[in-house]
Amino acid sequence: MAARDPRAELDSLLLQLLGDLEELEAKRAALNARVEEGWLSLSKARYAMGAKSVGPLQYASRMEPQVHVCTSEAQDGPQKFWMVRGGTQTPEEVGPREAAFLFTVLRRRKGLTRTPEPDPSPAPQDPLNWFGILVPHSLRQAQASFREGLQLAADMANLQIRIDWGRSQLQGLQEKLKQLEPGAP
Repeated sequence: MAARDPRAELDSLLLQLLGDLEELEAKRAALNARVEEGWLSLSKARYAMGAKSVGPLQYASRMEPQVHVCTSEAQDGPQKFWMVRGGTQTPEEVGPREAAFLFTVLRRRKGLTRTPEPDPSPAPQDPLNWFGILVPHSLRQAQASFREGLQLAADMANLQIRIDWGRSQLQGLQEKLKQLEPGAP
């Protein structure tokens, strides 16, 4: 297998880096639009419900996160981020519970009548319920805008890490090319 030409590799890496930068700029603009839209919808909800009906006094005393950010790091590449909804389970959480469930099912076959234990962590409550049952549509729009903004922020973090990794790869290739040139000191 022939080694790839360092100049062609440098060109392809530079094109990838420029594409990532362009995508990052587009995602930044989209994030700014989502956040602006969310704040505007929130102000519309405050106007519709009254300024004191939508504020910190309505927050729950014990809040549970709706979204978790998970990370993974590849050994030869950049780190990755992704969003996980609060009600979903990660693979680490599923394994022991499935084993406990199978154990109780097998016990039931032998004649024991035991009710399964309730899940210790119930699904998180929708924060819109803090403000009443019938909330204005603008409050739901604000929530959706901020959720989209969170997803865009995770995508932007992935892009930024990929850009930083690409820049370091680009600098390494440039150093390699300087050493390969015949007139290099």
